[in-house]
Amino acid sequence: MPSILQVALDTPLHRLFDYRLPDGLDAVPPGSLVEVPFGRTRQVGVALGSAADSAVEAGKLRHLIRVLDDRPALSPHILRLAQFCADYYHYPLGAILLAALPPRLRNATPFVAATPWLLLTDAGRTAEPPARARAQRALLDALHAAPQTRDRLRAQKQSRHAAALVAAGWAAWARLPPQATGTPVDSPLPCGRASPAPAATVEQQAALDRLLPALAQFGVHLVHGVTGSGKTELYMRLIDAVLAANKQALVLIPEIALTPQLEQHFRRRFPGRQIAVLHSGLGETARTENWLAAPGCDLLLGTRLSVFAPLPRLGLIVVDEEHDGSFKQQDGLRYSARDVAIARGKQAGVPVMLGSATPSLESYAQALNGRYRLIELKQRAISQARLPDIELVDLKHIPLDNGLTRPALQALADTLARGEQSLVFLNRRGYAPALYCPSCAWVSPCPRCSARLVLHRTAHRLKCHHCGFETRIPAECPGCGNPDLKPLGQGTQRLEETLAALLPAARIRRIDRDTMRPRAWAELGESVRAREVDILVGTQMLAKGHDFPDMTLALILDTDGALYSPDFRATERLFAQLMQVAGRAGRADKPGRVLIQTAFPDHPLFRYLQRHDYAGYARTLLSERHQLDLPPFTRQVLLRAEAATMDTALAFLQRAAALAPESAGVSVFSATPAAMARVANLERAQLLIQSTQRQALQAFVRDWRPQLDGIRPRVAHWSLDIDPLVF
Repeated sequence: MPSILQVALDTPLHRLFDYRLPDGLDAVPPGSLVEVPFGRTRQVGVALGSAADSAVEAGKLRHLIRVLDDRPALSPHILRLAQFCADYYHYPLGAILLAALPPRLRNATPFVAATPWLLLTDAGRTAEPPARARAQRALLDALHAAPQTRDRLRAQKQSRHAAALVAAGWAAWARLPPQATGTPVDSPLPCGRASPAPAATVEQQAALDRLLPALAQFGVHLVHGVTGSGKTELYMRLIDAVLAANKQALVLIPEIALTPQLEQHFRRRFPGRQIAVLHSGLGETARTENWLAAPGCDLLLGTRLSVFAPLPRLGLIVVDEEHDGSFKQQDGLRYSARDVAIARGKQAGVPVMLGSATPSLESYAQALNGRYRLIELKQRAISQARLPDIELVDLKHIPLDNGLTRPALQALADTLARGEQSLVFLNRRGYAPALYCPSCAWVSPCPRCSARLVLHRTAHRLKCHHCGFETRIPAECPGCGNPDLKPLGQGTQRLEETLAALLPAARIRRIDRDTMRPRAWAELGESVRAREVDILVGTQMLAKGHDFPDMTLALILDTDGALYSPDFRATERLFAQLMQVAGRAGRADKPGRVLIQTAFPDHPLFRYLQRHDYAGYARTLLSERHQLDLPPFTRQVLLRAEAATMDTALAFLQRAAALAPESAGVSVFSATPAAMARVANLERAQLLIQSTQRQALQAFVRDWRPQLDGIRPRVAHWSLDIDPLVF
C-alpha cells in the first residue's frame, strides 16, 4: 500500500515533495490542503498523489503534519488546469495551485465565515408549521435545500420569518465555512425588479441560431459586435439556456470597475439565481467565502483570477472585452486569463465565447483562419441608435489653450446647453506628468526609476506610477533653488480644474484610479443615469463597457504618442481604445459625436476609425505583422532579468543566450535594456526568443529553463514571460 504522499508547495522549484503518511492514514485525496514541515518552518501545500517509495532516503523522509480539510479544496478539473499552466507557462506547479486559492486558505488557520448563515436544527428537519404559516413553511423548505445568508433573507424580506423559526427552535444562526453549504454568499446589492428579456434584434437572433446548438460541446466563438450592439444581451440568452440545463456559467471581465453594472444586469435578469462575484477588490474574507461557495452558484462573475474558481457543473465561459490587456497578469505567473479560459473550456468540453468590439489580432486571426467561429453584430441594438460621427481637430492649424481647442470647448458647451452629457478622455492621471523648473530645466525625476514623478496637486505629492515612490512637492527647485516651479503637461486632475473654470455651470466628475474604488462605481452609474453629472473626465477606466444613455459627446485628448511608438502593438491598442471611448457616445436615441484632437489627422488609423471599420484596420495590421514576422504569425517568449546594475542584468542574459539549445526555427535575439530600464532601484534587461512554431518554441524553453538557475552572475530576479504583451 502506498505510504508516500506527494505534495506541491509554493516554492520556485519545479518539483513535488515527498512526505511519509502517519500511521492510521492510508491516503489523502488529490487536491486536499495539507500542512507539512519544510526546512525549519511549516507550509501549506496541496496533496497530488501517492507512491510506494521515494527517491529520498527513508531516514530523511519527514511526516505529514495534518490534513487541513475533510474534502479536497481543489477539484480534479482545477488540478488539470493548473498542470496545463505549469507546462505552458513554465512555472512551478505548487506556486500556481497556491495562487489559485484565496489568501485565507493559504495558511493552516481554519477559516470561519464572517457571514451569518441560517441553518435547520434537528427539530426543524421534522417540523410541521401550521397551515396558515405559509411564509414560515416556505422558508423551511428553502432551508431544507440549502442554508441561507442573513443578507439574502433581508433582501427577500424574510428576516421576521427567520426570527420566528429561530424562536421555535427549528433554525439557528451560525458562522461556518460555506463549503459546508454549497451556497454562495450573496452580495447585499439589491436586485430590484426582474428585467424581462428585450426582443432580440435580427442580428442577435441569427447569432443565437448559430450559438445555442453549440452549447453542447467545446468550441471558441468570437463575438465581434460594434459598441452598443447587444453583446451582453447575447451572453444573457446563452447563460439562460445553460442555467436551464442545471449548469453553471463563468463570465470573465477585465476590470473590477465593470462588476457593479454587470452584476446589476445579471441579478435583475436572473432573480432567484445564485450569483457570486470574485475579484481582488473584495476583502479577503468575502473573497474566500465566495470562492468556497462557487461550487453551488449558478453564475460566477469575476476578473482574471476567477478562471481558477471551482465550478463543477460548468457549462459556458464568457470572456467579455477579450482584447483587454488586463487579462494578462504581469507578475508571478504571467498567464493570460483568456487563453487559460480556452484551455479550461477544452478540458471541460464546454464552449467559450470571446466578445469585443475590437478583438485582439490574435483572436481575429484565429477567426479568419477558421479555428474560431466568427459571429458579427454590425448594428446597434437600439433601432434609433447609430454609430457616432467621428471628427478630427487638426492641432497643426488649431491652437491649444490649456490642452483644449476652441472647437472642443464649443462642443462641450453646446452639449451642456442641450442638457446632454459629455465624456472627456485623457489617459493620464494626476495633475501633470511632471514638475518643471523653467530656469534650469530640472524635471522631477523618480530616484528609483527611469521615469518622472507625477504631480498630484490635491494630495500635495509627487508620485511615481511605476514603483510607488512619493514625496512632498518641493518649495524650490532642487537644482537651482528657483521657487517658481511649473506643472509640465496635463493630467486628469488639471483637466478637471480647467473645465471647472471654463464651464462653471457644469457638474464634473473625475474618474481615474485616484478617485474610484470598487463600491464607487455603482454610485457613479446611478449619478450619471440620474442626470446628476454633466461631464465625466477620466482615463481608460471610462472606456470599457459602461452604458450611459444620455451621453452624446466624447472628446479624446492627447493620444498621438501611440501612433509612432516602438511597441508594435501600440496602434492596435490605440485603435481599440479610441473605438471603445467613441462607443460611449450616442448609445440611445440621441445622435452621438466624437472629437479627437490630433496633430496627425492623415494617419491611416483615423481613416479606418472614422468609418468604424475595425475589420479593415485589422486586416491591414495583420498584413504588416505577417511581413515583419510578428505575432500572431510568430510566438514569442521574453526572458527578463533585474539586477543592481545593468551590466549584471545583461551579463546574465548573454550567458543565458549562450546556453540556449540549438533548435531549428527558433531565433534568439540580443539582450537589450528594457523600455523602462530602471524600476524600484533595479536595472531591467530582456532577451527575446521567437518562432513561427509554438511546439518548437515550447520544446526549446522546456530544455532551456533548467539551465537558467545555475547562471552566474546571479541577478536579483529573472522570469519567463510566455506570449508577452509588455516589453
